Amino acid sequence: MPVDLHPRLLRGFLATAETLHFGRAAQRLHIAQQALSRDVQALERALGGALFSRTTRTVQLTPAGEQLLPKVRRLLALHDEIVAGADERALLVDLNSAVTGADLTADRLLAAARTALPTCELLARYSGGLAAAAGELLAHRLDVSFGRYAGLAASVRKQLTHTPVRLERMAVLLPAAHPLAGQDGIPLAALAGHPVDICAGNPATTEWTDLGRRLAAEHGLLTAPPYTPPVGADEMAHYLTRHGEAVLTTVGGPEIPGAVTRPLVEPVPLSLVGLVHRPDLRHPGLGALRTAAAEFGAREGWLRRPPGSWLPGEDAALLGG
Repeated sequence: MPVDLHPRLLRGFLATAETLHFGRAAQRLHIAQQALSRDVQALERALGGALFSRTTRTVQLTPAGEQLLPKVRRLLALHDEIVAGADERALLVDLNSAVTGADLTADRLLAAARTALPTCELLARYSGGLAAAAGELLAHRLDVSFGRYAGLAASVRKQLTHTPVRLERMAVLLPAAHPLAGQDGIPLAALAGHPVDICAGNPATTEWTDLGRRLAAEHGLLTAPPYTPPVGADEMAHYLTRHGEAVLTTVGGPEIPGAVTRPLVEPVPLSLVGLVHRPDLRHPGLGALRTAAAEFGAREGWLRRPPGSWLPGEDAALLGG
């Protein structure tokens, strides 16, 4: 059975081997001496033998420790080289849609991260939805995506890391001729009798369709048939003209010719957008995206839930309430 050795254990061994003093080694590593002793003991257990001979006055390498020392130096040098190389490769960031909008969360975060890291390459990709992006993340063909994490299958969620970013207000995209298009805000009750398109025909956005179904079930709304989804603003305009139904979306999305976006109210339904990536991802661009999310969140209240709003229980649990 292969043994996985955490780099922390190897760094503890190296510092102790080079100083031959647990106290000085702990100071070098900025950790407590007891923690260093536990790490060295854990490494010795993993490798099946003592690496140091200890007395009350001295610490010396055992023959096994002498043999291990040059190997650890080489391994940690390679580890540091790999980590440093993260600055050189591009970070592939999925924006879900190639159509941009004035207030789309992923677009704003990517722009802020690029400004913060002008020498780091952050490349946009467009999967069309988090359900599609999740498979690309797990296959290492994407690094970061955004969307409704609670709508992914449990088996997928446990392989990914999620950070709540923003509670987006939900809305409907309406053809200009729709009976409700003239209202500034549309109460959910007013949608009764008007089928709502929840993108049920798009396999790339099943997390969004799940949210739409929950909203419809709890508020007595009709859902539209699973149409083949359009791609791009012009195709969406044609789609709306052809079907004439309200399409579930979020506030701040792209402008579509011949259509209007109206926020939903009474209550205000919300969609929790999260930043999603593999747990082992190490890249400065990821840190820049997280920092931007925290700054926008603090400045604009991205995770502040309005009174009387609607959010599925699974999503609310990700916020801790």
